[in-house]
Amino acid sequence: SVTISKTLIKKIREEFALDWNGIHGVRHWNRVRLNGLKLAKLNGANTEIIELFAFLHDSKRENDNKDPLHGHRAAQFAETLRWSFIHLNDQDFELLRYACKYHSDGLTQADLTVQTCWDADRLDLGRVGIQPNAMYLCTKEAKNPEIIEWAYQKSII
Repeated sequence: SVTISKTLIKKIREEFALDWNGIHGVRHWNRVRLNGLKLAKLNGANTEIIELFAFLHDSKRENDNKDPLHGHRAAQFAETLRWSFIHLNDQDFELLRYACKYHSDGLTQADLTVQTCWDADRLDLGRVGIQPNAMYLCTKEAKNPEIIEWAYQKSII
């Protein structure tokens, strides 16, 4: 994708503290990206924000378990990348920051693009043995049982 440059991925990888191929690493981010793009085709969410979210939301995790502030750190990290790697207008950048900051807080009400980011992440829970539950998803597209099953099958590979 145009949004996620090789140089941005290199920068994220340099800063990433965990296993690049672990449960919160690059394979997860790629699936979140695919989930988000699939949902965006159906609901019109902003794909540039979704792609950036996919690669940033867990980039500042300090462990694979409980790390309640990792989203806040991801939002701060995004700020350091603004203008050098991330070129969004103020409104879109704020949506990216918000999506990253609160993605693991269990919220479901937000801007459609933010909801789509959160759903894209939550649809990838199969990688940790959890079947996504529509009750915790935000958008009607993500709550579709066929979408849940499609994402789940990808996440358990």
